[in-house]
Amino acid sequence: MKNLLYPGMLLMVKAVFVFLSYSFVVQAQEAPKPNIILILSDDLGIGDISCYFGKYKTPNIDKIAEEGIRFTNYYSASPICSPSRAGILTGQAPAELHFTTFLNTREDNKRKHQVDYLDPKVPSVAKLLKSEGYVTGHFGKWHMGGGRDVTDAPNFDQYGFDSWSGTYESPDPDPAITATNWIWSDQDSIKRWNRTAYFVEKTLTFLRENKGKPCYVNLWTDDVHTPWVAGDDETGRLPGKPEEEKSFKAVLQEFDRQLGKLMDGLKELGIDDNTLVIFTSDNGPLPTFGQDRSAGLRGSKLSLYEGGIKMPFIARWPAKIKENSIDSTSILSALDLLPSFCALAGADIANSDILDGEDRSSTWLGNGSARKTPLMWEYGRNSPFFSVPKGPNKSPALAYRWQHWKFLMNADKSGMELYDLNEDQVESTNLVAEHPDLVKQFSEQLLIWWYDLPSFE
Repeated sequence: MKNLLYPGMLLMVKAVFVFLSYSFVVQAQEAPKPNIILILSDDLGIGDISCYFGKYKTPNIDKIAEEGIRFTNYYSASPICSPSRAGILTGQAPAELHFTTFLNTREDNKRKHQVDYLDPKVPSVAKLLKSEGYVTGHFGKWHMGGGRDVTDAPNFDQYGFDSWSGTYESPDPDPAITATNWIWSDQDSIKRWNRTAYFVEKTLTFLRENKGKPCYVNLWTDDVHTPWVAGDDETGRLPGKPEEEKSFKAVLQEFDRQLGKLMDGLKELGIDDNTLVIFTSDNGPLPTFGQDRSAGLRGSKLSLYEGGIKMPFIARWPAKIKENSIDSTSILSALDLLPSFCALAGADIANSDILDGEDRSSTWLGNGSARKTPLMWEYGRNSPFFSVPKGPNKSPALAYRWQHWKFLMNADKSGMELYDLNEDQVESTNLVAEHPDLVKQFSEQLLIWWYDLPSFE
């Protein structure tokens, strides 16, 4: 068949094609990196969010979920704050970094076989993103070094942060919220009930001052952690005991309201569309109020049962994530945050072999997939010092999750438990006797991992 294009027209078509191809490549190369905001609540259970359970009302957090994707199989790195946070920041299992519980006094840290602070030489998500041009901020709870009698902890900048405001358990406590060396004080100029509002404003100011640059922000709030102190600026502190459910509900309501202000602020700044917002919690709740705060799951803070480590996880990014999405099959971990953020930002992970997490960014974007490797946890290396929680929520010290199976045991092989989470999410029927082959496989892999952890000196 004759070519219907004249030679001149053919050259023009080729030129247009080359131009469009070049333009597409340039646009792809110049596509702005997303802002990333990691909202990490303190001791907030999966049952505290109404789109997961329904007892408590959190309309603004629900709206974040409606405008993005919600996951039902996300796990924290630990059932307690310090190791959980270290896992997020480094992408490594906390036990490999000598974190097995919350950081305390030097004496207590030593007897629990853990460090006084996170080693600043360990690669962190903030450092890796800074290498790709990100400006980085941390606003809120830290608890990876500093406070009590640990006065030599490295400052935030040594972990890659450009701006910060920390609570008392940090190397540089913000004087507005740390009049005393404790969680809160009546002497604080920013009252306990205004904590989230304070950190949200810090975050929005940081984003405003660095508009036009890609930003990474840790917004790590702490007011859902006891003591719950509700109040307002007109009447002051509201009545209610610091561990009473009435006080919790009031604090949760204010927390949710301030996150609504954060989302409104992103729109006002004109950066909403290209900002990835992640919402999750560091570990399970305590008290649980009859397991309502863990959505009926067994376990709590300080426990490796589901209620202690299965957390809410919401991702919102209007430019990339489809609204009203739910993923109930993909298994995610807090250890995945660092490699996933780096993948989205184009940051090279030179020592990826030291990471325990996986790049799950495509899963966040709606492409559900299976994990390549199992998840493993340790909580409580020296049992005499880890006596809580009591009763049925007290778990063995080691745990393993692979596909729909959950296995737990102690390092001496005692307390073995096996659950099929597809059939038994509340971990009530121990299947060890029915599946000896799986018990052998999982226990061997778990002990190989545990014995390979670096020894504490």
